[in-house]
Amino acid sequence: MKLIRFLPGAVLALCGAHAAAIDDPAVAPVAKGWPVIAPAQRGANAVRAPLLAATRAGNRIVAVGDHGVVLLSDDGKTYRQAKSVPVRGLLTSVQFIDPQRGFAAGHDGVVLGTRDGGETWSLLRATPGVEQPILSFHFDSPDHGIAVGLYGWAIETRDGGRTWAERHIGTGADADRHLYHVFASAHGTLLIAAEAGTLYRSADGGKSWDTLATGNKGSLWHGAALVDGTLLVCGMRGHLYRSADDGRTWRAVDAHTSQSLTGIAQLADGSVVVAGMAGTTLRSTDGGTTFTSTQRAQQEPLTAVVAIGARPPALMSMAGPVAR
Repeated sequence: MKLIRFLPGAVLALCGAHAAAIDDPAVAPVAKGWPVIAPAQRGANAVRAPLLAATRAGNRIVAVGDHGVVLLSDDGKTYRQAKSVPVRGLLTSVQFIDPQRGFAAGHDGVVLGTRDGGETWSLLRATPGVEQPILSFHFDSPDHGIAVGLYGWAIETRDGGRTWAERHIGTGADADRHLYHVFASAHGTLLIAAEAGTLYRSADGGKSWDTLATGNKGSLWHGAALVDGTLLVCGMRGHLYRSADDGRTWRAVDAHTSQSLTGIAQLADGSVVVAGMAGTTLRSTDGGTTFTSTQRAQQEPLTAVVAIGARPPALMSMAGPVAR
């Protein structure tokens, strides 16, 4: 599938998996060889599926990934598959508004909703056969959310995901950037980590956007807000940037690695952990000003990191949750 080449490096390995899904006799083909929307299959192998995003739903960890897999953990150690997911495509993003209400999104323009902590999911939106995967989304209220994807494409909902309106982010030379991750600052400012070292910033809830350049052409794949208002973004080849003024200006931070970075989490003790390829983890105890880098012996391609109280953070990878 040609879309794969546009996605962050962790997704490249999924190309073969999606080709196999198209050949699945249980999935009827539609235009351009895309599978129709069909429920995710349940099985023991789900805990080893590639995972691309994870979050907290109260005390529960919810992780999403390929084949429509949604994994749940109530102890941060053992994972089980969600009871019901109406799609079997690639899920790229997940967010919870409260411990019960959450959303997930991904390929085929899919948006899912849950009201029971991720146990069961309903289909809110899908556009199979249209090459507009959702790479990330952010809800700032139960009703209002923005989802982003390729070539500056975005959609916005004001009714909790039931209906969506098309938007476009970027103008002129920046009109076709791939938008990888949308998140919010502590002040409600929206930020998008994008292709070619580009950031987009909106102080009016997504009505207008400013384009910010980091000066580096490597794509930015993830961003996060710390409790003190500091913002961090990370991406290709170990690029890491920090903002102390609500995203207006950014400065480079030495990550001490050339591995691509994919996830950021702040722990209960205030320290910051960044995850990346080849088992790379970074740690900062000064609000993201400086980091130390270590590499796990297994060198797993890490895709997400989630803080779980005073315990070590949960790590996700292209082979499922990482054993702690």
